[in-house]
Amino acid sequence: MKETSNNGQYSLEKTLPPHPHLPKLEPPRGTRVSSEEATHQSSFTVDMMKLIRQSGNAISKRISILHENGAVSKKDLNESDVAEFEISGVKVLVKLKSEEEIRGRVAFFSRSNCRDSTAVRLFLRERGFDFSEINIDVYAHRERELIERTGSSQVPQIFFNEKHFGGLMALNWLRNSGEFDRRIKELLAEKCCGDAPAPVMYGFDEEGEGGGVDEMMSFVRVLRQKLPIKDRLMKMKIVKNCFSGAEVVEILIHHLDCGRKQAVEIGKKLAKKHFIHHVFGENDFEDGTHYYRLLEHEPFISNCYNFRGSTNDMEPQDAVMVGQKLFKIMTAILESYSSDDHSRVDYMRISQSEEFRRYLNLAQDLQRLNLLELSTNEKLAFFLNLYNAMVIHALIRIGRSDGMIARRSFFTDFQYVVGGYSYSLNSIRNNIIRGGHRQSYAFIKPFMRGGNTHHKLGHPKLNPLVHFGLCDGTKSTPVVRFFTPQGVEAELKQAARDFFRNGGIDVVLDKRVVHLSRIIKWYKEDFSEEKKLLKWIMSYVDANKAGLLTHLLGEDGGGSVHIVYQDYDWSINS
Repeated sequence: MKETSNNGQYSLEKTLPPHPHLPKLEPPRGTRVSSEEATHQSSFTVDMMKLIRQSGNAISKRISILHENGAVSKKDLNESDVAEFEISGVKVLVKLKSEEEIRGRVAFFSRSNCRDSTAVRLFLRERGFDFSEINIDVYAHRERELIERTGSSQVPQIFFNEKHFGGLMALNWLRNSGEFDRRIKELLAEKCCGDAPAPVMYGFDEEGEGGGVDEMMSFVRVLRQKLPIKDRLMKMKIVKNCFSGAEVVEILIHHLDCGRKQAVEIGKKLAKKHFIHHVFGENDFEDGTHYYRLLEHEPFISNCYNFRGSTNDMEPQDAVMVGQKLFKIMTAILESYSSDDHSRVDYMRISQSEEFRRYLNLAQDLQRLNLLELSTNEKLAFFLNLYNAMVIHALIRIGRSDGMIARRSFFTDFQYVVGGYSYSLNSIRNNIIRGGHRQSYAFIKPFMRGGNTHHKLGHPKLNPLVHFGLCDGTKSTPVVRFFTPQGVEAELKQAARDFFRNGGIDVVLDKRVVHLSRIIKWYKEDFSEEKKLLKWIMSYVDANKAGLLTHLLGEDGGGSVHIVYQDYDWSINS
């Protein structure tokens, strides 16, 4: 953590780390801790944050006083640029900031998937500016600040220190006039005052984000306290942590003093909202001897990386809205922490970013989402985006090891709980996006596990283009990208063109050989037989390669065409 003194000349280089037994300062959202601890932990976390901020401010003010009283002299600092002194037993290192550090703050407001914002970002990168980007799709509360500063919510808007420079048109005019360097030197000549747009900092999510506590939580709390949850014998199997439908009904009747029919209807609502599930997925909820299980007791739940010890008890947000948030935040991450062509991703910087922390919070909102309300294209875009986001999370969280078994484990063991059920990367690709089609090398059939909605969510029509929209985080995979429901079909076609243009196909005319990506071999059942495949590919290659393929496939081609599949580079695309 860094703190700047009131006179703007010193920075605090080091603070004492929190004690390892203290709770992490990142708070759970809503009631994602047990009901007994929620109030205490929330207030404790806020108090800790206030204490740290107050301590930092106090130290900063103390530094200023010491400097004014001569306890720390500028002359001494110039000799080594570093001084140390004691404040109530705390060792503090003070470093003199250079003029370049004090001056020259560049910031701009942007949105995700905005061409003008991308142009500004690329220009600033090319000119070597260390800039702060404020994406108002990610930090929605900063939009009000943008309007107050500029009178509009239009982006991009560039600021040099506290001075509003303008948008892309102003930047282009200055660059084309040849006055850019002189003008920027003038704008950055003065020290940056406190009125400049503040850079994005790690912190709490804004108040009001997400919905309130689910309306069914009053019933869930009662059931969690009173249900006789235990292991039982069913169909010659031991079923762990379950209870019967009749037990739920009896508890609700006693709690509400209502009839049996009303209690059954409440049970059905609890099942629809994924608070409880039938242990074998045979029904939603029925009164009687059928056994059910709370979501937090499902066997798969501990393996899900968007589960943090307790389920999300907030009212589920609209699935379309969550899909839009997923697109915007992951697009912002991709634009900020990858190369211009998105072929290389900086996973380390992503893991340390505020945007990624907010994505992890968004991932918790997926737990009880109603995915069945999504349209076909909304569903396709949602799961394409979720797959690519999960790959980024998996590479950050667990990395990837060499070897076939380790790679297979990467795609099967990294899971999320989404809409009440577990999803691995393999299940998303094969059960949902490919509509339940089995891979040629798969050892198990799709939908082996009962009690899930994968079969209801599977894409109804097999589309081979999806393979060019899924990024596995390797150098041979298609580049990572994210999709919109309105344009997903056109965006997948563009993804195919980009893939074949960047090494997905190579034609050797004299040997009548076509080199294709091994991805096509792995999912050959999704594509046509070889001769039709090459004709299909012609729609997605440049004119030169299309001409070569036309010659090879024409009657005057003079022989068969041999397809060779390229070696696959499993190195991480970083």
